[in-house]
Amino acid sequence: MKRRIFLKTSALSAVAVSATGFVRLEGDRYVGDCETTSDVLGPFYRPDSPVRSSLVIKGEKGAPIELFGKIKHDDCITPYKNAKIELWHCNGNGVYDNESADFKYRGTLYSDNEGNYSFKTILPVPYGEGDNYRPAHFHLMISAEGYQPLVTQLYFTGDPWLEKDSGSASPTAKRRILEVQNLKDGSKKVSFDVSMAKKLAAEPAALDRLIGIYVNEKDANKKTELIKKDKQLWIKGDKANGMPFGMNLEYITNNTFTISGVPPKYQLSFVFEVMPSGAVKMMENFTNEKGEKETTVSVKGK
Repeated sequence: MKRRIFLKTSALSAVAVSATGFVRLEGDRYVGDCETTSDVLGPFYRPDSPVRSSLVIKGEKGAPIELFGKIKHDDCITPYKNAKIELWHCNGNGVYDNESADFKYRGTLYSDNEGNYSFKTILPVPYGEGDNYRPAHFHLMISAEGYQPLVTQLYFTGDPWLEKDSGSASPTAKRRILEVQNLKDGSKKVSFDVSMAKKLAAEPAALDRLIGIYVNEKDANKKTELIKKDKQLWIKGDKANGMPFGMNLEYITNNTFTISGVPPKYQLSFVFEVMPSGAVKMMENFTNEKGEKETTVSVKGK
């Protein structure tokens, strides 16, 4: 079965299951993942960062800070041993190390028997230009067997750009805007505990970055419009795509979505990559009846 034909014939059943598979939003937090909410992976993630607790680089500017906390099971109480915690952030000039073998300001740790973790690094700074700045933030990815990996961002109170940034201004980001403690020796510390969840919803502000019109990389006449409906991501239905009711995309993890009810053999996924320019790339992957993998790439401008 061809990918597009399959989507068309699945459209009606997708409507029936579109309300399932997401953690319920209650007030300003998601029920089921305690106080930990997700955010987009962003364009500056690099896998395989070195296992180390200190990211401090002698001679580089930046206020020393310790980021520490505890990883817990989904009961929000029991410590999770050996969870993988990846941290990355910009340097004191607002620049990420995306290429060097030093993996500057990037590191990986594993939680101890009590679920504890601790990184020593520097406090990142806001970056951007003109009136378009991102507030200072840490990126975290936490992976723990039995749970969906969590990708999130941490912000800091008092940052002048918090209310102007869609990610930090989101109501569900409130519990990720952290108070920085100033110590007598001039260093700083900030605490962040994480409760894992078997299923996470995509952050509403993250969905705002993904919605829009995507143009096929090989044929500019082929376009896909993504919209936000009921706090979820949808392919907008129209006569051209043969889906009058649209199609709900279910969040899996790490900027990846699928469609509820699709048999695993089709390996259907929609993977989004946020580019440094602000544009977003969507890679639609599908395995046909012959076992051949098909990938369609579309891009949404900044």
